[in-house]
Amino acid sequence: MPATLVKIHPDNPEMRKVRQIADALRDGAVVIYPTDTVYGLGCDIHNTRAVERVCQIKGIKPQKINLSFICYDLSHIAEYASVSTSTFKIMKKALPGPFTFILAASNNVPRILHTNKKTVGIRVPDNLIPRSIVQELGNPIITTSIRDDDEVIEYSTDPELIYEKYRNLVDYVVDGGFGNNIASTVVDFTTDSPEVIRAGMGDITQYV
Repeated sequence: MPATLVKIHPDNPEMRKVRQIADALRDGAVVIYPTDTVYGLGCDIHNTRAVERVCQIKGIKPQKINLSFICYDLSHIAEYASVSTSTFKIMKKALPGPFTFILAASNNVPRILHTNKKTVGIRVPDNLIPRSIVQELGNPIITTSIRDDDEVIEYSTDPELIYEKYRNLVDYVVDGGFGNNIASTVVDFTTDSPEVIRAGMGDITQYV
């Protein structure tokens, strides 16, 4: 059965549609959704089978894949990561925004993902659609970027083209308008001095 395409307004997400996606995630759906950078692929962090499907779609073993959590805000961050006061202050200034913060994982992360991961990526995108979905769901969702096979275009930006490509692999594609083709800036905060692992849309130097 092909995926359902759901259009959600990026500035004023319709709560009926947000609930529809949150309920589907709760039931184990794999969903493609917009962020403030590129479109993401993900699922409820508590659904092991759905996490395995995400890894399968990406063609990577669950133990090897670097998955990040999309959170609504920083209020529950301590459940998933160990954060120093100085790092938390930087996150508070930089988020919501186009950053992925690599942090030391709390004991909950290996239990949730059934891996021995020592780190976790945390995202609070500046986009109301994924944040509203997470808020309605009541916990973070797994996120990983959708990469394109095209040699010129690294990331797909057109939700209708994304739908055509992934319609038989996922359960829902959320159309929140055209996405960006530059991914988030990934910053490793697990050491004393933050290190940019991947330069993307965000400039972390203005917050450090």
